[in-house]
Amino acid sequence: MIPVYKVEPYLDRCVQSIVEQTYPDLEIILVDDGSPDHCPAVCDAWAKRDSRIKVIHKENGGLSDARNAGMAAATGEYMVFVDSDDWVSEYYIQALYEAAHYADADICECEMIKTDGEVPLEEEPCLEEAVCYETEQALSLLMQDRVFHQYVWNKIYRSAVIKGIAFRKGKTNEDEFWTYQIFGRANRVVKIEKRLYCYFQRSGSIMNSGYSLKRLDALEAKWERQAYIDSNFPQLGGIARVSLLNSCLYSGQMALRYMKGTERDEAVNTAQRYFRQGKKEIGELPSTMKQKIWLSLAGISFPLICRLRNRLQIGF
Repeated sequence: MIPVYKVEPYLDRCVQSIVEQTYPDLEIILVDDGSPDHCPAVCDAWAKRDSRIKVIHKENGGLSDARNAGMAAATGEYMVFVDSDDWVSEYYIQALYEAAHYADADICECEMIKTDGEVPLEEEPCLEEAVCYETEQALSLLMQDRVFHQYVWNKIYRSAVIKGIAFRKGKTNEDEFWTYQIFGRANRVVKIEKRLYCYFQRSGSIMNSGYSLKRLDALEAKWERQAYIDSNFPQLGGIARVSLLNSCLYSGQMALRYMKGTERDEAVNTAQRYFRQGKKEIGELPSTMKQKIWLSLAGISFPLICRLRNRLQIGF
């Protein structure tokens, strides 16, 4: 499923990489999210060229709304998401599907490469290279950003697992609200250590548009995740909390570094509020001694520690 909005220079490259997949039995859904350029016509032209392509034209509602529309229209047993300015290896879907099917897993993730230009992706992966993880271990690694990552788009999902969990409309970090819930539902998760997805970092994209108050949506997502983990996987509560507190520090640092005036103050105060609400006895958290020292000091003076970490180039 591909959400489409103001990506006219990149859309053909993305769709071309999908129609050339070595796994041919595809339902390709292009969701035109009210794009004001020629993207709607490009989508329709592709649908005429390839009968597997379906196009949804809708009023602009944002990335999450477009993905939700695509999910509602999908009929396959598995689903993948590809952003319309990115592209994938020709083996992308075949490799993900075969690894998930072989392990009877609900999710399979591959590695990706970030680039601002054209780069080659890796050759066909070997199925024996895939590594399988049970639910709790996979969720733990996801929250630590180790092995698994929050990105929506470098994975295949069993459709039954994601059914009923919509993307949060109007949020900048929509994947932060969604991915952990899907991992929590999965019976097991597989990882392929091959770079099969190319994440194109263009200057006008959402995540490269500078730091703003909207980026604090990530803290709201992690706060909600903490409640979810405490209720459903309490043994992972400490890991989730360390991630939340470190994200508060990062947000405070970014606000001080890139924002000005009242918006900067509001951002720092918001990050500090989440930090204070999330903070528990630091000594009990599963973190390194260095992390515990920083977290303890931040509990005394959050803005001062954010400034100090910026000066020392720590955390980014």
